[in-house]
Amino acid sequence: MAAVVIQAQPAIHVSDRSYDVLFHEAMLERQKSHHDATFDLLCRCIDLRPDASEAYFFRAQYYSEMQQADLALADLQRADSLQPGNMTYMETLAQAYVQEGLYGDAVGVVERMYEADKSRQELLQTLYQLYVQQKDYAKAVDVLDRMEVIDGKSERTSLAKSGLYIQLDQQQKAVDEVRQLAERYPNDLNYRTLYANTLMLNDNRPEAYALLRQILTDEPQNLRAQLTLRNYYVGEEDQARVDSLTRCVLLNPHATAEDKIYQLRQVIGENEQQGGDSTVVLNLFRQILAQPSPDADIAELMAAYMDLKKMPRDSVSQALGYVLQLSPDRASARLHLVQMAWEDNDDQRIIDLCQQARQYNPEEMAFYYYQGMAYYRREDTDHALEDFQTGISVITDESSPEIVSDFYAVMGDLLHQKGREREAYAAYDSCLQWKPDNIGCLNNYAYFLSVQGKRLDEAVQMSQKTVKAEPKNPTYLDTYAWILFMQQRYAEARIYIDQTLQNDSTPSSVELEHAGDIYFMCGDVEAAVGYWQQALQDDPQNKLLARKVKRKKYIKQ
Repeated sequence: MAAVVIQAQPAIHVSDRSYDVLFHEAMLERQKSHHDATFDLLCRCIDLRPDASEAYFFRAQYYSEMQQADLALADLQRADSLQPGNMTYMETLAQAYVQEGLYGDAVGVVERMYEADKSRQELLQTLYQLYVQQKDYAKAVDVLDRMEVIDGKSERTSLAKSGLYIQLDQQQKAVDEVRQLAERYPNDLNYRTLYANTLMLNDNRPEAYALLRQILTDEPQNLRAQLTLRNYYVGEEDQARVDSLTRCVLLNPHATAEDKIYQLRQVIGENEQQGGDSTVVLNLFRQILAQPSPDADIAELMAAYMDLKKMPRDSVSQALGYVLQLSPDRASARLHLVQMAWEDNDDQRIIDLCQQARQYNPEEMAFYYYQGMAYYRREDTDHALEDFQTGISVITDESSPEIVSDFYAVMGDLLHQKGREREAYAAYDSCLQWKPDNIGCLNNYAYFLSVQGKRLDEAVQMSQKTVKAEPKNPTYLDTYAWILFMQQRYAEARIYIDQTLQNDSTPSSVELEHAGDIYFMCGDVEAAVGYWQQALQDDPQNKLLARKVKRKKYIKQ
């Protein structure tokens, strides 16, 4: 919305009919999104009738859009004062107070809203949050009491009240609150377990222990009681009983996969603190997976743990293979195997894994990438290009910019190798749209342009970014030096080719030839010939180099 210049209007005595016409015109302009005109008309409405609550309400929205929060709040307060029973005004005013951090003022408005309409129980939740935000825990307890009058006691409200009592340093009330819940529902062992946990948290461990033992006598497979008793034994540093309860929890038929994974993570953390005996953890994994209907998530967690503990790669690979037996479409497990094969330079294994993966996860771009890269490393450019082009078809807005960028970068390199320059440059452009700082792409793009003598101003800008990102990378320095050479900026090119050779202990024949060309154009024929001779030693079949050495002269290719 454009900024508006407000001009004072002379006070005019008009009839209600005149105001109605003016306000109606303002609303019509608002529907047309003519915001400047709407704002001006609303100001005139207020000048004509200072008691028009609706005009203040709508003008407040424009002040808010104009980032004039104080004026917006003043208009909302005025609208509310003129029509104090309007629920829309009160709700908007309360939101404005919260946005400005005026929680005390917001409380007053929300309390009025609830008093006006007690069917809106969500307002009590808002009040509770506002009182907690203000750290007025006593008032927050009062709100929870009101909620319980309507809905009765629940685990959520009782726990919330217990926590508030702890904040108020009223530990006994905190314990009593959960005790009352347990007594109200004596047949619900979960509430009795909750009470036992509260006793533990408030240093009444003997009573908590007795209660937990009674619960497990009544229901030996009660998962929550097992977990709470395990925590009790952790506090007692009774490792034998901790281990026993751990097995009970992990083999409990009532425990979900999420419960078991949470417990396993806790066991792994405790185990690491005690020295990291992986045999203990792996035995637990194996016992769980030996149960009927083993879960793939748990199997994959075991494989990840084995990898973390740097166990033999074939053991980790076998564990991941078991994950795929349980869940053949588990992309994360197969990708883990692919990455291990990549580290081992096992290109055939990568190709086989990715080919299998594409049957189960045809939308997963990473498999096309790795399969294409495996073919690329084997110099099978046709299959590599086919995989990358297929992979592009599954790109979405949610795809990883890094992977998509690399997709296009490698495609550009492949297309350039095949002499399809226009398509190669289009691929590089796509790469940089996804990731403008893809350094490898910037370097290759810039170098290929310079070799052709095309778009050198763009090439030098791209190359500058690579040198800035990695100022000691000889490849990037050489590219930048060569582009400067192509622009006939020979003195600058010499500076960067010198840096190239300083940062490369084994310079390539290309770098040495570039050095010779640059030095020749700088007038140092002797140094130029020396570099050409070194380059010729590494590339003795290069006829152009041989001619340069023989004639002691730069020859354009």
